[in-house]
Amino acid sequence: MKKVYLFSLLLVSFLFYSCADTVVVENKPDQNPSAPAIPGNFKKHVLIEDYTGTWCGNCVRVAYAVEQVKLQTDKAVTVAIHNGNDPYNFDGIAPLKDLILPNSALSLPISRLNRMTVWTYPEPTNIQQAIDLTGNNTTLGLALSSTVANGTIHLDVQMKFIQNYTDLKLVVYLLEDKLNYEQRNYTNYFNGVNPIINFEHNHVLRTSITNILGDAVFGTTNGSSITKSFSIPIPANITNSANISFAAFMVGNDNKVLNARASVANENQSFELNQ
Repeated sequence: MKKVYLFSLLLVSFLFYSCADTVVVENKPDQNPSAPAIPGNFKKHVLIEDYTGTWCGNCVRVAYAVEQVKLQTDKAVTVAIHNGNDPYNFDGIAPLKDLILPNSALSLPISRLNRMTVWTYPEPTNIQQAIDLTGNNTTLGLALSSTVANGTIHLDVQMKFIQNYTDLKLVVYLLEDKLNYEQRNYTNYFNGVNPIINFEHNHVLRTSITNILGDAVFGTTNGSSITKSFSIPIPANITNSANISFAAFMVGNDNKVLNARASVANENQSFELNQ
């Protein structure tokens, strides 16, 4: 009888501690860039933020790497953040500098993947690092729709979730493409020409429509859809409104990008949902 009692006690203890130590692991999609697309999931893009300057002769190294990434994937959202004695200087760079380099000077060139990951030097030989952050499957989707006309920008950013999220923030950038200006070049890239006359600067950050570190988004639960609408005058620093484009991305409480999407003016996007 004592043996039966002792065995029962041991069995109850084992079950108690086994249950107490059980960890429920949420099934998340394979986000490897080569993983097969899962129906109902969204495409995953990488955000590349390139801190640069027309005066910065070594910055063309990152510009070249960005071009190489775009040749290999259509899932890269790229932003050029100009700084210094530059016609495209972005005045609101301080919060980003304090985020990525809180105790150091902003010594260009600097690049970040998904806002917080250092793109390993030399970037042109580490293209795969950026591509590895793309994928066929994620649980957060973005779609942009805009109208640019009569001096005004109307932009809708739609967000959709197939997983519960908390502490998310949305960042929306207004960019300009096809800006031609002389670029210093101290590298062998772009045939080693220095300076490069009429170098085409693309995805240049002109203004941040949201707080540059993001606006809080609530109600980000499984199955929910949220739309944020913006209406602003075309900024005075825009050279040609026909070349306006947008970048929108969502970050978690660690400021890392979960997904991003790029859009040109007057485009009406659908979610990139796997069928």
